[in-house]
Parts: sequence; structure tokens; C-alpha cells
Amino acid sequence: MTTIAGERVSKAWVFVITCAMVIAALYFLIPVAWLVIASTKSTGQLFSTPGFAFADFHLFDNLIELSTYDNGIFWRWSLNSIIYSIVGSALTTLVCAATGYALALYRFRGRNVLLAVVLASLLVPGTVIAQPTYVLLVSMGLNNTYAGLLLPALVYPFGVLLCFIYAQSSVPNELVEAARLDGAGEFRIFLSIGLRLMMTGMVTVLLFAFLSSWNNYILPLLVLTDQELMPVTVGLTGWGQSAVTIPGLQTLTVVGSLVSVIPIAIVFVALQRFWRSGLTAGGIRG
Repeated sequence: MTTIAGERVSKAWVFVITCAMVIAALYFLIPVAWLVIASTKSTGQLFSTPGFAFADFHLFDNLIELSTYDNGIFWRWSLNSIIYSIVGSALTTLVCAATGYALALYRFRGRNVLLAVVLASLLVPGTVIAQPTYVLLVSMGLNNTYAGLLLPALVYPFGVLLCFIYAQSSVPNELVEAARLDGAGEFRIFLSIGLRLMMTGMVTVLLFAFLSSWNNYILPLLVLTDQELMPVTVGLTGWGQSAVTIPGLQTLTVVGSLVSVIPIAIVFVALQRFWRSGLTAGGIRG
């Protein structure tokens, strides 16, 4: 028997859980391993050698070609993705924190209905609302602009629900009432008390919002036609489609995909401590 958190757990159950975790890890890591190996090959070797077999090392040559192809458009796409993800996730987190805080601490008519709408919106796939969102952005003249991608990102029901749960658990009503008695306004209470107590949960929302913005594909594909504004997801997909007639683009697509994983890994590692504690602290009353 194995003891976990003071409870006795059978070795068979631990073995099953361990096997499941190993299988899940392999499921996610094997494609990354293939990506790393494929990035070291030339275009000819990419199609003539086994997928997980190393050939001549051409990674640096591929990176140079990636940087110079089409006047370095890949780095422009990467910069766009960084702008969309950092600015978008920061604004999204702030909006979610304010909304979740208000829903958790204020009592008003229609509050339960609003919470139900937020919860129900989680069931709606993003692809369903992509076309209506595109039509709305075009009617507002925001297609082919940075704002056309940043504004829809502010609507993040999962972040609102997470901030609501976290604010309910970590922001005591007594503390808010004490601040009101001292003469603090609602906005000041939110900035000085609410944001500080919700910080761990907000970092969790920030991480998920960043990943969502970085991997966003459908909406940028619809909204943007200017290549200078495209994120890396749309740009690499275009290269992958063009590789049918330009074989060299297949290698650039693979190398570009590997490079595009690096920012996600950096953000995840940097925020991992907050992310893990944010997922668990929401259920603990502060």
C-alpha cells in the first residue's frame, strides 16, 4: 500500500495512474520529438528518411533560410502573434477579473441569469461564432486591423467563470465592507484589494488566454488579408498549403512550427508555479 496525502492507496491503482500519465505524456511529446528531428533535415531528407531517424544536420541552415525567406516574413508573423497574445491576454485577464469580481461580490437583479449565460457560452464552439464575429468586425471597419483580433479576445467566458469562483473564495465580504466604511470607492477597492487577492487566479487566466490567443486560427484567417498582420498560425498554414507546388516550404513550415513552440514553453514554465496554485487555491477560502 502507498500513502498519498494521508490516505492509503493500493499499488495497483498507483500503477494504473502512472501508466495513464506516461501514455498521455508520450501522446503529447512524440509529435514534438518528430518536430525536432524533422527540423534538422533538408527538404529531400524530410521525405526520403524515416520520420524519427536523424540524417545530416541542417538545422542552422534551415533557420537561416527561415529568417531570409520572403524578406523574413516569418519573424513578422511571430511578432504579430506576440502582440496579439501578450496585449490580448493582459486585457482579457483584466476584463475577466473585473467581471468575475463584480459577479462574486455584488448582488443585483439578473445576476443568476447572467451567470447561467456565461456558463452556457462555454458550450458554444469558437468556430460557430467566428463567421458572425467576422461580419460584425467588417461592419465596424475593423477587418485587417490589430483591433479586429484584440477586441473579440476580451470576451472569454472561461476566464470570467474562473475569476468568479476565485473571487468568491479569496475576497472576504468583511474586508470589502471594512474598506467601504473607511471611505474607499468601489473601483479603488477592486484595484487595491480585489486584484491583489485574486492575483494567483488571474495568472491562471493569463496563461490560458495567452495560449488561446497564440493558437487562434479561424478568426485571423477570416479577418486578416494583409500578410504583414497575420499571426504565425495563419502564416505557417499558408506555407503548408503552398508546399504542394513549392517543396522547400515544407521544411520551412516544420522549422517554423518548432520555433513557434518555444514562446509557449517559456510562458508555461515561467507561470507554472502560479498556474498550479491557481487551479487549487480557488477552492480554499482565504
